[in-house]
Amino acid sequence: MQKIEALGATVDFFTFEEEGARFFQFDTSKCAPPEPMVNAMAGLQLLKEPNQKLVMINHKAPMGLFPKIEMDFDYVISEEEEGIVKIVFTKKENSKDATDFTQNSCHG
Repeated sequence: MQKIEALGATVDFFTFEEEGARFFQFDTSKCAPPEPMVNAMAGLQLLKEPNQKLVMINHKAPMGLFPKIEMDFDYVISEEEEGIVKIVFTKKENSKDATDFTQNSCHG
């Protein structure tokens, strides 16, 4: 894993390649709101190519995030050990680029 910069992020971001895909990953499992949302929005802006994925490690699924990004991104949620969740985001093939990345607060 290689550390990278994600504009506006408050936690470290890393990148790695696996099975022909490039992953960006961050961990907000020990952060309080609004940090998970802020970092998710920062990370989603890194996704430019179809083979790129964003991995978010968090203490729960960020339910307030999903309606804000569903026009442009797909996601898969998996429960990990000790109550941690992993969400893997991919940009939709026919994305309309409708996501307002400034909407990074937790309410709604």
